[in-house]
Amino acid sequence: QLQLVESGGDLVQPGESLRLSCVASGSLRWINMCWYLEATGKRRELVAALGADGRTDYADAVKGRFTISKDNSKNTLYLQMNSLKPEEPAVYYCHAEGGLWPWGQGTQVTVTS
Repeated sequence: QLQLVESGGDLVQPGESLRLSCVASGSLRWINMCWYLEATGKRRELVAALGADGRTDYADAVKGRFTISKDNSKNTLYLQMNSLKPEEPAVYYCHAEGGLWPWGQGTQVTVTS
């Protein structure tokens, strides 16, 4: 069964860092992967993307602060988030493009002073 399980979300203060993880039940080696965030009552937004060829892309709001990466040996996708800014709580989801992998349950990140 294809499954993505996110973790690493937490309540942090502005300026702090978090690393989110997304463990897959199968290989992600040849799959384009993304991280999205969803704030309450708002549409899911693309935060970062990592192509199977290693190319990355980021939303303007996180460029220079977030890094998406993958460990194929562990079937795990990461999102390193630095210099976090105070924002409303959001749930972060990883997503595998192609339509075969279901969305995971997400992991909540709250940045507040």
